[in-house]
Amino acid sequence: MKIATLCGMGFGTSMMLKLFILEILKDLNMKAEVVPWDLGTFKGQQADIIVAPMDMEMHLRSTSAKVVLIRNLVDKQELRSKLVPVLEAYQGS
Repeated sequence: MKIATLCGMGFGTSMMLKLFILEILKDLNMKAEVVPWDLGTFKGQQADIIVAPMDMEMHLRSTSAKVVLIRNLVDKQELRSKLVPVLEAYQGS
């Protein structure tokens, strides 16, 4: 499973999300490749799950990946509550 974390430019947000996701994966005893990308790098890349800020929704409409949009990027509970069901569904498929 490949999880991409996105931010508009630079890598601050995407790196922070990556670290939070790695904690969640460890807690769940799950493995995944987690890659931080900016929006420009994302174009043409493949991922199974994309985690991004809510304001990036319009840029992700054409992707076939499962998209998890986060409102508050520093709220680990929000990330966990939205990502865990997606991870569990992916494991079950």
